[in-house]
Amino acid sequence: MGDRPQRTRVMPTNNPPSYAPGGRSQPPQAPATPPEYAVPAQAPTHQEPGGPLGTPPGPPPAPARRPKRRRKRGWLVFTFILVLLLAWPIGLGIWANGKLNHIDALSGAAATSGTTYLLAGSDSRAELEAGDAGFDQTEGARTDTILLLHVPEDGQTSLISLPRDSYVDIPGHGQSKLNAAYSWGGPELLVESVENLSGFTVDHYVEVGFAGITNIVEELGGVELCYDHDVSDKRSKLEWEAGCHDADGETALAFARMRYADKEGDIGRTDRQRQLIGAITSSASEAGTLLNPARQVGLVNAGTNSLSVDNDTNIWHLGKLALAFRKATGSDGWSGTPPIVSTNYRPGGVGSAVQLDSDALPGFFADVAAGTPPPETEAGD
Repeated sequence: MGDRPQRTRVMPTNNPPSYAPGGRSQPPQAPATPPEYAVPAQAPTHQEPGGPLGTPPGPPPAPARRPKRRRKRGWLVFTFILVLLLAWPIGLGIWANGKLNHIDALSGAAATSGTTYLLAGSDSRAELEAGDAGFDQTEGARTDTILLLHVPEDGQTSLISLPRDSYVDIPGHGQSKLNAAYSWGGPELLVESVENLSGFTVDHYVEVGFAGITNIVEELGGVELCYDHDVSDKRSKLEWEAGCHDADGETALAFARMRYADKEGDIGRTDRQRQLIGAITSSASEAGTLLNPARQVGLVNAGTNSLSVDNDTNIWHLGKLALAFRKATGSDGWSGTPPIVSTNYRPGGVGSAVQLDSDALPGFFADVAAGTPPPETEAGD
């Protein structure tokens, strides 16, 4: 037998060969990495829900912060209210200050201690029409009300009613009734005459016309006034039953002007004038007025339309004046008249006048300046 070629036995393996189409065998391939272990070229930071199948989920997204709208709104409302509370009085003050009528009034004398205000109630007939309360045929202007308000550096604040018929020295005119100074020389001569009488330098002058009193009381809705006697006075047109009543503007004006039906004459009138101004100040400072912008605007209009002040006085000074007035008429202040000898003094040429006690006046005003005024002295006969 001839030689036969040797056959090599191939042992089967566990992995059967793979066949390509066409029957040709292919070399064995390395097993593919299971899809679940595949690593992407760049892994996302986190996987949003609904990503590709098989992609491992990332960490859950942080909850979105909701804007603190409620807290922000609260601060906005608070800020808005605060701005209104601050801006309204400031704006009102600036507006009111621009409405003030400034006049020449101060003498320019050297300042004295403390702060001194001179308040004058002018009865200029130009402001009244026939038929109005208090109208008469007197020409020109007089001052029915003359009040000296002094705030010392220490001690009691004093409100002094200077009777309009006080017989005093009028610079450049000799002796006459105090209210004649206004008629002859206006506010400047009145200020000079009061300074000559009291020894105080007037720091602020404030003049209110009759129409101003009427309008202010009307804006306040009336004020309560008290008088213990029945009155039927033709000159002032005051009709009054003894007791306390809510007075309208015209009644309040007549209440402040009436003197012929008053047994105390000019002295009684000064008491009622102080009462009226105190009632106006008290009513104007009530919460219902302070928190009512419409009423505040009305009061400013009513007051400034008939209000005149010296060139150095502004609305802030008027605010201080109101506070000082309340203090003077309160339990910690003093109000009254200077020492009087007689309310029916007849020196000749001026009719009946009020005679002040010239010997006691220097000591009286010295006590006022020191903040220790004496008890009110009873008026003479």
